[in-house]
Amino acid sequence: MSENVAPGKLPKPTASELRILQHLWKEGPSTVREVHRSLGGYENVSYTTILKQLQIMHEKGLVDREESGRAHVYAPACEEEKTQRDMLQDFLQRVYHGSTRKLVMQVLGNSAPADDKELAEIRRLLDRIERNNGDADA
Repeated sequence: MSENVAPGKLPKPTASELRILQHLWKEGPSTVREVHRSLGGYENVSYTTILKQLQIMHEKGLVDREESGRAHVYAPACEEEKTQRDMLQDFLQRVYHGSTRKLVMQVLGNSAPADDKELAEIRRLLDRIERNNGDADA
């Protein structure tokens, strides 16, 4: 990890960096060529652009790099779930002033209807939250 990054405090990835991280989370450690093969054709991005992005991401501490023969192998330096949580928290603060209620109402009211499986999962989560809140009140 870069010496410029405080431990446990990684910068938010840009949209293009997030696409690279999503590849690495799904496929595991990869060379530039493997990332390019996966993303380059789909997004019409050159090999050298992917290489430069990975170099910058390494400097920022978003990816780790290991030399394997002539190729560098890149791996995410952050967990997918933690990155999602951090980005959601930032979004929640910036857009909804920290109001989880406003965010949930917006998502449920203005997106494609949730299917039965998703609704059941949401109900289980709400039940668990209510139980935990009830325990805190006791």
